[in-house]
Amino acid sequence: MKDRAAAAVHATGDWSPALYLKYEGERTRAARDLLAQVPLSDAAFVCDLGCGPGNSTELLRRRFPRAEILGLDTSEAMLEHARARVPDAAFVREDIESFAPARPPDVIFANASLHFLPDHQLLLPRLVAQLPVGGCLALQMPNATQEVSHALMRMIAADGPWRDRLMPVAKSRAVIADINDYYDWLRPISADLQVWRTTYVHPLEGPQGVVDWFAGSALRPFLRLLDPAERDMFLDQYRREIASEYETRVDGRILLPYPRVFIVAVK
Repeated sequence: MKDRAAAAVHATGDWSPALYLKYEGERTRAARDLLAQVPLSDAAFVCDLGCGPGNSTELLRRRFPRAEILGLDTSEAMLEHARARVPDAAFVREDIESFAPARPPDVIFANASLHFLPDHQLLLPRLVAQLPVGGCLALQMPNATQEVSHALMRMIAADGPWRDRLMPVAKSRAVIADINDYYDWLRPISADLQVWRTTYVHPLEGPQGVVDWFAGSALRPFLRLLDPAERDMFLDQYRREIASEYETRVDGRILLPYPRVFIVAVK
């Protein structure tokens, strides 16, 4: 059964709020766990980098009710949802690499966004440099590139008529650094630093649930280079491989392990 929301995001090339929010509870859980470790009791200015449909921004609004909040994203579809969800925050369409706030934010929050960007050894210290003393950079990134789910994407990319188009994507995916590297990059410029890993286990609705989980995120760079018929072929093969590699549990669901890296740095 083909997901209409997945077909829509594939056709437009933009992010799909409908697909992302299908698993809002699971995706927001990591943002909530990250925010719980931010030590600031108050903030005047908070920036949400890669705010998506505003689920993380809503958490920030509840935590810092008096703060000025700025959300950044490159997807107009996501920003439209975010503006409706948190109407008293400001949102701009801007990429994170161009982020240069007019004044230092007390909190820079990046929920599942920085793994799309390269050169973390330069990017993260640059973000910390934008903070005032006592300010906080809080981020979490999916770290699933070595999971079976992602290995299957690369395998299918290399094994079809789309190989020439998709192999550069498979080879250029951003790699999350080792937690020891993040510690070494940030410790000299941090008054306090926390780095940890958590593997969430998401029960999804069989192979199609796994397809829907990734169609709005990790599969996008592959699917946007394919025509509609090829996208259907790619997803059909991915669905079959998922069914083969992941055991279905007693309730018909598949348990998807999903590791994430968390960093909270106080300048």
